[in-house]
Amino acid sequence: MNANVRMTVAAALLCAGAAPAAAQQLDTHFSCSASRSEDGERVTYADNGEIRISGNRVEVFHWESALYRSTHGYDCNIDENDGLTAEVRNEAPKVQWRVALEDALKARSKRGYDFSRGMSCTIRLEQEGDMLTLKPTCPALCGSRSNFSELTVNLKTGQCRYHE
Repeated sequence: MNANVRMTVAAALLCAGAAPAAAQQLDTHFSCSASRSEDGERVTYADNGEIRISGNRVEVFHWESALYRSTHGYDCNIDENDGLTAEVRNEAPKVQWRVALEDALKARSKRGYDFSRGMSCTIRLEQEGDMLTLKPTCPALCGSRSNFSELTVNLKTGQCRYHE
């Protein structure tokens, strides 16, 4: 095999190896809000976050999720300092991450919550093309609120859609 053929084969192998890794990276920030009527009451949702995950490694993860009613409001927040782990699955055309707390009780206690709301916290992130869906099951960090908001963000336009 001559040197040019070896370089072409090596370059092809490097590109083939890099494609899955690039497909398992998420680097985004979002800011969403919406108002709607629930049981005759005006409710406002507000979420903002920044997420940077590379494969199974959480580099940056900040998400604040608030729910406001006319008489009161609730919020949830989570970040990489809460002790997060990540698992990734690449099932083309969708990439899925499962982000979870390593120790939900410790993270909950750090926030000063002394009552039990549930000691689990997982957030599923599903990216398909330009769409990122955040599916939280994370009552551990939400104080009186039951959970973060489930939403879908268009990564290209920034438009958000809240799920019911």
